[in-house]
Amino acid sequence: MTETRAENVNWLTQEAYDRLKAELEYLSGPGRIEIAQKIEAAREEGDLRENGGYHAAKEEQGKIEGRILQLQHILENSRVGEAPRTDGVVGPGMTVTVAFEDDDEELTFLLASREESGAPIDVYSPQSPLGSAINGKKVGEKATYTLPNGRSMTVEILDATPYAGA
Repeated sequence: MTETRAENVNWLTQEAYDRLKAELEYLSGPGRIEIAQKIEAAREEGDLRENGGYHAAKEEQGKIEGRILQLQHILENSRVGEAPRTDGVVGPGMTVTVAFEDDDEELTFLLASREESGAPIDVYSPQSPLGSAINGKKVGEKATYTLPNGRSMTVEILDATPYAGA
């Protein structure tokens, strides 16, 4: 069970962790108070069935609560630091280049948590179909994954090096 849990860990830099924690603290405290005040002010305007401000505030409240749950989940399943990395082996924190089979197209991206913003290249989550298919593969190996439309796609790992940052 521990191995499965380790695969679901999001690796975050200290900066990203601090930013997400600050967002959670704001939304859980002042953010909730502000939206409650907006709802109360709109409620005082009268008939709730035809009160656009009330419905907009309630919708905003739902989005805030959803983001709070998302942030709690990310932070509970995250580790601060760098994922263990081995040159030539695909894993979180690696810059990966793949070639699509039956096509000469190549794609280079960072395999990392989507919450690691600021990367100047595309970021693919290790839990995405492509990310989970190539995780742990070595340069030269192939992996097949299922596209959202149900078709299969095969890629060959051309390169996997630790991400050096911007």
